[in-house]
Amino acid sequence: MHHAALIPWLDPATIIGSAGPWALLVVCFIVFAETGLLVGFLLPGDTLLVISGLLSHPIAGSEHGVFGINVWIVALLIGLSAFVGGEVGYLIGHKGGPAVFERKESGLFSKKNVERTNAFFERFGGITVILARFVPIVRTFAPVAAGVGHMPWRRYTLYNLIGAILWGFGLTMFGYLIGFIPPVAHFVESYIDLILLAAVGGTALVTLWHYLSERHKAKKEAAAGEGETDAAEAEELALDPEVFDRAPDLDGDGKH
Repeated sequence: MHHAALIPWLDPATIIGSAGPWALLVVCFIVFAETGLLVGFLLPGDTLLVISGLLSHPIAGSEHGVFGINVWIVALLIGLSAFVGGEVGYLIGHKGGPAVFERKESGLFSKKNVERTNAFFERFGGITVILARFVPIVRTFAPVAAGVGHMPWRRYTLYNLIGAILWGFGLTMFGYLIGFIPPVAHFVESYIDLILLAAVGGTALVTLWHYLSERHKAKKEAAAGEGETDAAEAEELALDPEVFDRAPDLDGDGKH
């Protein structure tokens, strides 16, 4: 196995021996935050899921990869985190109402992100809850938008469950299956510590880039006098319940 001398703490044996379940807990929290908290859109969930599945593949010294448990359990826990996150996001929107959208642009919240999510609902209806899982930013704001618009909870929960299974469980297992490709499996076994470094460093860089980008946009809008959403504007951002009953507009011609 190739080791990075300056980062021995990234060695799989070290992670499993000292961190125990913490590595998986961190992954699950990131997945939860990306779908349940309004700051979660800063986190790169898709890449993290695939890498988590890839690192669950058996490697030298560990039958179940860096997490030390069966990949089915890893995928189920990640899928569960995605589902719970979606439920929390819906609850925040349902209880908070339009006031959730009433705030200053900060880099952690953007009116444009809400409008982008609303556009998905306008086009795809309630199925947006499923599709949003695969679209960064939209997957963070979709549960909240559904809650603010009072989408029927039973229907939302069904769509949320399907989306969590396809995205959280599915992408993790996809990453795991990649490990059965001999060149990829050999690469993972030989350079596991460098892959971990890339995953940690890449996540940090992407998060920082998103945050700084949103901060820059927020400052520009504030300078133009557009940096704050008042009560009336927040009310307008709330979706009409009938939106959730529409059939998808798959061809984009405006007809459902």
